[in-house]
Order: sequence, then C-alpha cells, then structure tokens
Amino acid sequence: MNKPILQVDDLAVTYSQIIPALRGVSLTVPQGAIVALLGGNGAGKTTTLKAISSLVRAERGELTGGRIAYSGEDVTRSEPWTLAERGLVQVLEGRRCFGHLSVEENLRIGSFVRRPRRPEIESDLERIYTIFPRLRVKRKAPAGYTSGGEQQMVAIGRALMARPSLVLLDEPSMGLAPLIVEEIFETIGALNRDEGVSFLLAEQNASIALRFAGYGYVLESGRVVAHGAADELRELDALQDAYLGGTPVDYGARRTNRAVAATSA
Repeated sequence: MNKPILQVDDLAVTYSQIIPALRGVSLTVPQGAIVALLGGNGAGKTTTLKAISSLVRAERGELTGGRIAYSGEDVTRSEPWTLAERGLVQVLEGRRCFGHLSVEENLRIGSFVRRPRRPEIESDLERIYTIFPRLRVKRKAPAGYTSGGEQQMVAIGRALMARPSLVLLDEPSMGLAPLIVEEIFETIGALNRDEGVSFLLAEQNASIALRFAGYGYVLESGRVVAHGAADELRELDALQDAYLGGTPVDYGARRTNRAVAATSA
C-alpha cells in the first residue's frame, strides 16, 4: 500500500456544543487511491469531510478530538484556504455553483487559490473542457441554468482548477440520472488512473462507489462500523441489507479477511 496522503485518527465533532456528530472516526486514504465513505443520511459522512477540510466550523461545528494529517503533516487546526493552497479541496454536497455566473466564471474561481498567471488559467480551462466536453458548449451560459449533471461537472471542474492532490467529494451521484452518474464516476476513475488524483468520496450509492473505490468505510451514527477492501465490503450481509432495504444487521456479524467491524468506543 502507498503511503497515506490523508490519515484521520479518532475524529470527534460536536455541533452547537451539545450535539455529538462524530465519535472516534479513523480512516486512511493512500496516495493515489479512491476511498469510499458509505452510510445513510445522518451517518456523519458530510461532517467527516467538512472536519477534514476545516469547513465544519462554518456550521457551528467544533472539532473536539482527534488528529488529521495531510501529506505527513498535522493539519488538524489549519484554515480551509491553507489546505486548498496545499492541494486538499472539497466538492460540497449539492454542487454549490454560483448560479448567476457563467460556467467559465465558476471554473476560473477555482484557480484563484493558486494565484496563477493568465496562460496557466487558459491551459487549465482547456484541460477541464477536455475532461468535460459539454462544459465547453455551455461555457458562457449561467451555471444556474444548466442541468444538475452539468452543475456537478462544473463543481468538480472548479475543484480541479486548483490542481489538487486530494479531492473530498460529497455525494456526487445525488439527484442525477444513472447515465450521468456513470459518466461522473468514469471521470473520477480516469482522473485517479491517469493523473494520480486521490479521492475520498462520500456516497449513499454503495454499488457504484465500490466499483471505483479500492477501499471503503461504513459510517453509522457518527462511528465507523465496518471497513475493508471494496470487493470484500460488497460481500458483507449487513451492507447488502442496509442498501437494499433489508432488516438492519449487526455489521460485526460477518467478517472477511480484511473487512472487519470497527470496535465501539
């Protein structure tokens, strides 16, 4: 296994000083890997990503325990813009495009954290249009008038304009048609395979996430309840039940060689 680009140990987050959201979450993203963070609504996926990117404070959240290391350095208390400058960026749930700005203006915003020169921006824009050809056609259109799939492409493209090493991607399939979801994940796979971009992606769609990820973690009520290689997680009865509508099952009831239930605190 490659050395970690991200190491999270015993992360704890509380909202409004009284509501526990994460309880001892630990995970690892190896350099050049795609790692899935699975779980239903309210499991803690978004909070985990925002804690890593230091955005949880913007929502009255507080990191009350744990340590976050990025590229071998402690970034637990770093500012969000500092992390972005260093190549750790997040694509938020719901795309969050600037609807009144054009597609291209949205993309350009992503490059500003690097303070690039104009030729660099133009080169990076061409790269994004090569990755997402339909954005070239819509480049002058207001982002708010594009489809949900196109807005997801804008959001990912905007993150890529920062030239990241690690992308935290929150619910990329949410609200999108199956064919668009497939296209988005194929692009994620290509960026990982061809450019070495690492991804930590939070997803409720376990089926497609585990097709592209090499490893996964399952969150439930703010805790990691199972983790393991993607092919082994797919075989867990409890994971099948949780995502296919069966009766909830103890994640520790079945173990494979590497897919193991996490211990409770």
